[in-house]
Amino acid sequence: MIRSSLMAAAAAGLLLAGCHASDGSLDQTGPEPDLPAIRQTLIPPMKIARPIGWGDLKPTVPAGFTVTAMATDLQIPRQLLVLPNGDILIAEGRGGKAPKLRPKDVIAGFIKKQGNTQVGSGNRITLLRDANNDGQPEVRTVFIDNLDAPYGLAFVDGALYVAEQGALLRFPYQTGQTRITAPGQEVTRLPSRINHHWTKSLTASADGMTLYVGIGSNSNIGERGLAIEEERAVVWAIDRLTGARRTVATGIRNPTALAIEPRTSALWAVVNERDEIGPQLVPDYLTSVREGAFYGWPYSYWGNNVDPRVRPRNPELVARAVAPDYALGSHVAPLGLSFARDGGFGGAFSEGAFVGQHGSWNRQDLSGYRVVWVPFTAGRPSGPPVDFATGFLTDEGQARGRPVGVVFDPVRRILLVADDLSNTVWRIAPRAAATRAQPAP
Repeated sequence: MIRSSLMAAAAAGLLLAGCHASDGSLDQTGPEPDLPAIRQTLIPPMKIARPIGWGDLKPTVPAGFTVTAMATDLQIPRQLLVLPNGDILIAEGRGGKAPKLRPKDVIAGFIKKQGNTQVGSGNRITLLRDANNDGQPEVRTVFIDNLDAPYGLAFVDGALYVAEQGALLRFPYQTGQTRITAPGQEVTRLPSRINHHWTKSLTASADGMTLYVGIGSNSNIGERGLAIEEERAVVWAIDRLTGARRTVATGIRNPTALAIEPRTSALWAVVNERDEIGPQLVPDYLTSVREGAFYGWPYSYWGNNVDPRVRPRNPELVARAVAPDYALGSHVAPLGLSFARDGGFGGAFSEGAFVGQHGSWNRQDLSGYRVVWVPFTAGRPSGPPVDFATGFLTDEGQARGRPVGVVFDPVRRILLVADDLSNTVWRIAPRAAATRAQPAP
């Protein structure tokens, strides 16, 4: 009976949403995206891409590249890390489970579930070793088990750092080991009350002394009350040795992946923006994370554009809100970020960022479901995004996969992509470099 009621409500929502189609003439990428008028609805536009799997197919990649499934049958692969010896780590799991506040939350949760994997949370890190770099790992082991929704990963000075949904942990590491059984040492606790956005992204500064953690908001636009948002929608800087932390940036709704730009050593993030004000508001974005900057959430978006739903208003904060650097499109849900290093793949893919876009659920014309390349020049975005891995979405609007974390390995010249719908890690490489040898573990 409950399921039938949900389906009926969802169908009604989709019918209402049909009156709010997207405007194909809008350009919502780059430094100055088109921002249409706000369009609120009783039930927000919702459409899920039904999973169908890959079968014998693979993602589509640019000419001259090859793609291989390095690992399948994972348990919700999220973020990836390549260790200095070439071993690949995969964080697997799902956290959250915030209570629903409104009927539309129940409907949205039901619809989103239809587009997610039905596999249970791994709560672990898996290791792959592909010593001859042919895309077929000789070793696959459970590297660390019994974690609490691990997500962000970083390696600094002989130690592995793991951002669970409630804590940042340090694990001692010996080169070549294939399993860690020692418990992690807690560097610091991370905000985990309610965990509407549970993912905790992680990267290390260029000098390795600071660990940056991205912490998402506890709601869409503060509907749980702003008291519950203390130290949410922020980026923390944590001293790697002492665990002392400070807040670098605020109002950054859900910074799902962090990375260091190699030319400037600046911190960058991809961010998921708010919902329920139209299929083309608000653009998700890629931005440098500026010291002391306020990025608008929840009071405004893309700089000083006021969100009228938030009460009480805060005009002083809105006045100093900074606009992000680069729009990726509305509701594309970026979850992965990795910069090309040491010349990248060469040619058009020499300097820039790979972004994994998990894909929309809250607009009628689906967006995202791909990996894009954002070209950079001198450490700044310098052109429109380019499709790098597609085919995750069929022409009929069904989902074969959904990309999450991405990582570029400059030593082996490969890009790894986590796909948490098909529970696969994809390896993309230039054909000429497909079998370049790795250093021995």
